[in-house]
Amino acid sequence: MTILGIESSCDETACAIVKDGTEVLSNVVYTQIKLHQPWGGVVPEIASRAHVEKISGVISAAVGDAVSSGGISGLDGIDAVAVTYGPGLAPALLVGLNAAKGLAMSLGVPLLGVNHIEAHLHTPFLESGMKPDEMMPALGLAVSGGHTSWIDMPEYGKYAIVGQTLDDAAGEAFDKAAKLLGLGYPGGPVIDRMAKEYDGDDFIAFPKGRPRSGTAALAGLDADLCTSFSGLKTALLNYVRKVRGDDASTPIPDIPRICASYQKAIVDSIADRTATALKRRRYKSLIVGGGVSLNGALRESLANVAARAGVDILMAKPKYCGDNAAMIAGLACHRRNLANDDALNVDVHPSLEAGEG
Repeated sequence: MTILGIESSCDETACAIVKDGTEVLSNVVYTQIKLHQPWGGVVPEIASRAHVEKISGVISAAVGDAVSSGGISGLDGIDAVAVTYGPGLAPALLVGLNAAKGLAMSLGVPLLGVNHIEAHLHTPFLESGMKPDEMMPALGLAVSGGHTSWIDMPEYGKYAIVGQTLDDAAGEAFDKAAKLLGLGYPGGPVIDRMAKEYDGDDFIAFPKGRPRSGTAALAGLDADLCTSFSGLKTALLNYVRKVRGDDASTPIPDIPRICASYQKAIVDSIADRTATALKRRRYKSLIVGGGVSLNGALRESLANVAARAGVDILMAKPKYCGDNAAMIAGLACHRRNLANDDALNVDVHPSLEAGEG
């Protein structure tokens, strides 16, 4: 089965064509990073407008690449169209969804609505040769700009959140820290890069985000499998004020050490919750997806956690860590039953969670 996927949930306009769930015939991504850098974060109105301007060209490029590679002869080789319908920014999601509906109708093929979080957990299987069913049961970790969630996957296609951040996601925590430190946007890559410049071990004792049990209980979750990054950001702000003083124009000293310490607090928090979750039941693998999974320190720490737990760790190739449409088409191939007679009536769901799609 060959599926064309479309992704527009945030600030990437993407289209890809995937065969049988893992063979990527084309993968085109237009990133809007430069458009949002002056604002220090994603502006929904700018994002949706850019999607409108770019989506037709991105789809054409993806089809052209697949034809050039010999993967398909043309649009008549597409068996279905898949699209992200949530979670994400509503105006941005609508652009991709409407494009997908029009394309599916014109081709006379099914439309498949795909959950963006669940799709991130498919990324390790792209171009891997692995069969998802053979890696179950698995603990999924979706760690991105908008989500930090631990997800029980008893079998492929079934998802249940067992833990998550109770406020900001890891990616958002990186972005806000980078903005505070004057390092620009997006924050994750630049903090990762600056942290590598620090070769000491005298880390600043930033908090590692363990929420109160009562707060987690209100969300129906176990506090031992949840985290919180709001206190960490406040601690960073207080530290900067302490070392810089009241004059905001004074340069912040020792940026590499600050970045390394802040990153360590996030990585240690995620690794600790992951280790705890892996002890709760017998898993065969740990599946990690999302843009923050590109962070080198996190990848190394999670690999160590998995080794100690005696499970396989599956992480996406770097090009599939961020938002892309190959993960949308790939997941749809494996969940063909998503198609139904009412699929063209699907609407966007900005607050969709894993297991709800």
